[in-house]
Amino acid sequence: MTKALITLNAGSSSLKFAVFSHDGIALDQKVHGKIEGIGTAPHLIAKDMSGRVLTEHRWENGSGLGHEDFFRQLLDWIDEHLGDAELIGAGHRVVHGGAQFYRPVRVTPSLLGALKALIPLAPLHQPHNLAAIEAVAAVRPQLAQVACFDTAFHHDQPPVASRLAIPRALSAEGVKRYGFHGISYEFIARRLAEIDPALAAGKIIVAHLGNGASLCAIKGGRSIDTTMGFTALDGLVMGTRCGSIDPGVLLYLLQHHGMTPAALSHLLYDQSGLLGVSGISSDMRELLGSDNPHAIEAVELFCYHIAREAGALVSSMGGLDGFIFTAGIGENAVEIRRLVCERLAWLDVAVDQDANARHDAIISTAESRVIIRVLPTDEERMIALHTTEALDRSARAPAAAFLPGLDRSRPTNG
Repeated sequence: MTKALITLNAGSSSLKFAVFSHDGIALDQKVHGKIEGIGTAPHLIAKDMSGRVLTEHRWENGSGLGHEDFFRQLLDWIDEHLGDAELIGAGHRVVHGGAQFYRPVRVTPSLLGALKALIPLAPLHQPHNLAAIEAVAAVRPQLAQVACFDTAFHHDQPPVASRLAIPRALSAEGVKRYGFHGISYEFIARRLAEIDPALAAGKIIVAHLGNGASLCAIKGGRSIDTTMGFTALDGLVMGTRCGSIDPGVLLYLLQHHGMTPAALSHLLYDQSGLLGVSGISSDMRELLGSDNPHAIEAVELFCYHIAREAGALVSSMGGLDGFIFTAGIGENAVEIRRLVCERLAWLDVAVDQDANARHDAIISTAESRVIIRVLPTDEERMIALHTTEALDRSARAPAAAFLPGLDRSRPTNG
């Protein structure tokens, strides 16, 4: 019998999902979709890989519905759609694995407890990731679940790249640079090894540019350094997040503007970045289409910080062989790629404008010392792959007692 997996990426008001069939050898994505408007006007839509709508549903008066209500209908529909195939597992993107969890792992009660303890490190993401896990367990108690961590790819960075210059007692509490977008970076590293193994073995920077944005220095397939640190607020200018900021600014806002921690968090996460600078939008497409000087300034600041941080990552690796653009902006915004590459010309980076405009896979000129690629990421496939691997490990492990849907065994990375 063919088996199937669902991947889930839960946010505060949306849930992205994908369904893969698995014949024991290869993963084949069959469905992708999302539920938007959670908490207001929920809307489910699922499509096949050609873009054909397979199902669509809107919940009237759905503002009070929770994840369990959505998952019950979604999983029932998936069962019907799969026919003879059996849904054997759900793989979840979990933003923070802390220092303890650095590879995908089967969900257990003790794992959930440990991940809830990490909520202060990712307060805007972790609660929603865990709510999805608990909701699936409630409606499908026998369905195996796997947590895949966005921090895991960066786990074995050199200590000098992850340590903060603070008292060691705080470092011992886990206050350090973790890095994020790791599921995307791991996919790019693996995919690059398939299509360009020579470049993958070298020194590359991957630019994951979307509403959330970061860079990662990857040397020989391993994360060496990255722009996000203790939280996903650090590093580059993002859609609504400020990126790196002088801590003195935060003290000033607390002391002289009387801001509360909650108000400060809202400012830094939701009102800053491209939206704050432009005063117009957090959507790069809208900003690129505007002649408003504030929109132009926001775009310039975005590219300036990408190039500035890229220079630091080149130093971390001791050189640069390739630069990879990925994610929504990186894969689609011709002008952003051009502006970033122009600022990196000192590294002998040269972009072929025609290739860039065509969205070719390689957009560097023949004379460019650095190879520039545009490579789509696929976090859903990476999660599905990790889920099959974790379930295989679980099947080989000694027999253990189970709660419905939740393994009682001690959470490990094995």
